[in-house]
Amino acid sequence: MRTPMLFLLLASATAAAGAESLYKPGSFQALTADARVRQVGDLITVLIHESASATSAADTSASRSANVGIDLRGPYSGRSAAIGTDNQLDGRGRTQREGRVLGQITVVVQQVLPSGDIVIKGEQVLDINNESQRISLEGRVRPQDVSSTNVVLSSRVANARIQYAGHGDLADRQRPSWWHRLLTWFGV
Repeated sequence: MRTPMLFLLLASATAAAGAESLYKPGSFQALTADARVRQVGDLITVLIHESASATSAADTSASRSANVGIDLRGPYSGRSAAIGTDNQLDGRGRTQREGRVLGQITVVVQQVLPSGDIVIKGEQVLDINNESQRISLEGRVRPQDVSSTNVVLSSRVANARIQYAGHGDLADRQRPSWWHRLLTWFGV
């Protein structure tokens, strides 16, 4: 009876020595924890809601007046000469620009900084009827700005670089022709 018991003890000791732990401190996440980004390669969704408006106006008014006169009296009485200049400038200008971008893009974590901030980058291309729409985004996100559903607002992305461009038939039609641009360059 001692031999089978000894055999079981030795077998269990060898099996325990070769087993690997399921707990890994670097990648452990509790079952009740939020599914937030943790490392390079993870995905994060950015809700792009950008609205910009700028207005600039300038009014300029200047005037200058100068007169020089000579009066000669003597044997040739009554002769005089005068020179005068009068300059006036009135200028007005106004520039107004508005832009709005709404979208959603999932990007990839490129780097996790020592501070815990996350560097993200990604792009999305949508092709419809010979028209290509491209949205690209890159920037830096604080982990506490990422929601429990792994989403961050674009207003919470530091050093954000958001590009939205279209190429295709519609974009070509909106661009002035080369001869129109040439005439505009010459001021015609």
